[in-house]
Amino acid sequence: MKRFMRVALLVLCGLGLLQTALFTDEYLRFVKPGMRWLLIASGVVLVGLGVLEALSARLGRKERGRHEGHHEGPGEHDGHGHDHSRVPRVAWLLFLPVLSLLFYAPPALGSYTAAREPAKVVAVQDDGFDPLPATSPLPITLTGFTQRVQQDRSRAIKGRAVQLTGFVSPADGGGWYLTRILISCCAADATTLKVRVYGGTPPKADTWVTVTGTWHPGGTLGTSSAAVAVDARSLKKVRKPSNAYMDALPLG
Repeated sequence: MKRFMRVALLVLCGLGLLQTALFTDEYLRFVKPGMRWLLIASGVVLVGLGVLEALSARLGRKERGRHEGHHEGPGEHDGHGHDHSRVPRVAWLLFLPVLSLLFYAPPALGSYTAAREPAKVVAVQDDGFDPLPATSPLPITLTGFTQRVQQDRSRAIKGRAVQLTGFVSPADGGGWYLTRILISCCAADATTLKVRVYGGTPPKADTWVTVTGTWHPGGTLGTSSAAVAVDARSLKKVRKPSNAYMDALPLG
């Protein structure tokens, strides 16, 4: 690959990382918040490598010029030492993903991914469950709701009005899920949390909503056979959170 291409790829990729991590929240579509400083460091290193590569090429040309001027006599220009190779046309395609960092950020994972992933198995609550607050309806995460439905032997969730927030994803055979996508490190290891919703007219896929309702009976409450589902009494469209890859209660 020609040196100017290497320089351009390094510099553009570094600038793309720096723009994404320093001036926008778009990096949250790919990695967890704690990895922001790693993206910034990577961007600085890539730009630095590009600059060093450019300086190295410039110094190399000057050195070759001095060497050829010293050893080459009149009429001895036979073209040796010149690079006549061409960059394969397909190599230019390498610029497409690099330029996308600068001008177009891929959308966050959503219903397309969720529809093709099984629901995540939530962790077992080994130390038991505290009494539920008296608040009604009770704001609760999808993880907390799933644990209460399938692990809480006291069945405290039965009949309780709850509020769950997530985005809409389609269910096989019709219907829909309230969904969250979680990442451990980056988007490549994403897993999904799903609560089946019964009742109400579902908004279009990927719409973020808060659903108010009660547990939909199915299986034995407090065991793994219990349905992770809710009978919706109402739903309200809400703004997508800045970090959509967390199962957290909405601020406020």
